Amino acid sequence: MLSSAALRKTGSGWEFTSEEALEDFVEVHLQSLLGLTVIKRQFTVNEQRCDIIAVDENKRLVVLELKNGEDRYVVQQLTRYYDALLEHKPFADRVDYDQPVRLIAIAPKFHRDNFTDRKYHGLFFQFWQFAIVLSEDHLNLRLKDVDNDHISQVEITYQPRESTDNIPSPPREFRNLLNNFIDDEQQVIWRIREKILRFDTRMQEIICCKSISYGKGKSKLCAQICVDRRAGEGYIRPALMLWLPLSPWRDNCNRVGRMAIYNRKKNDALSLSKIDEYSYLRHWPVGSRYSASDWEAQTWDLKHYVTEITQQKNESNLLEFLINLSLKKWLQRL
Repeated sequence: MLSSAALRKTGSGWEFTSEEALEDFVEVHLQSLLGLTVIKRQFTVNEQRCDIIAVDENKRLVVLELKNGEDRYVVQQLTRYYDALLEHKPFADRVDYDQPVRLIAIAPKFHRDNFTDRKYHGLFFQFWQFAIVLSEDHLNLRLKDVDNDHISQVEITYQPRESTDNIPSPPREFRNLLNNFIDDEQQVIWRIREKILRFDTRMQEIICCKSISYGKGKSKLCAQICVDRRAGEGYIRPALMLWLPLSPWRDNCNRVGRMAIYNRKKNDALSLSKIDEYSYLRHWPVGSRYSASDWEAQTWDLKHYVTEITQQKNESNLLEFLINLSLKKWLQRL
């Protein structure tokens, strides 16, 4: 079975257009590549979000973390996932928790710190280095076990995508904004920016003193990114505002307003990388000041909000859905 992959040509070869594109392809071909069966992708447990949860032929739990670039902290991430999964033991009907858990990292390159962290760790981690290689007239995704040079590969059907060269380089203000956040949040924001600017040639990136907005002029916006500083709480996180329907009822969702996305824990510093069914939306008009009762009246449980609009209970990527919805509504307002 073949599956299209979102790739782009580089000076030295080929690469996936994003980490999400890499996950898309590996999820489809995990059985062929590593003999594993996917249970769940982007699974959140104890506030930790795992890229892929799978099992092998012996019902051993396998946790996979995928990176589209070098990452110094992949061992620490897998350790947190391991701890959360063993505490809650999800999918007990499909997983034998009496067996050791397999922890796998897949990346194009591993940082030397990854090997140091693994060397002195009590758990065992498998490092699979991936490359996109040209073989005769087609491309392959090739995985190599860095410990024994075992090779596994699968053919790629190339799906052309518009080059990111058409997207303007991020302004200095955007980069400065990103520097406030941890790596996981930065990656999410990069993907959001790329998706929005690719959507329509009329889309503008509007620089304000404390935020970056996207739309056509200041009166027709679809998204806004800024720093959410909570005085006295000692943390900084990104705030994503999307112009979304103020009512999710399908027959009354034409009126839009600025909505902020939040997680249930007030001190959760990973709001964008952990959007899930426990998150919520809050109407936040520009320049508004609400009382506590007003906040409750203008707040929606995210899963319920999406379900009312789509009439589907299992929307897999809530953040992706909300961004697509805001872009659609923006187009209707032009």
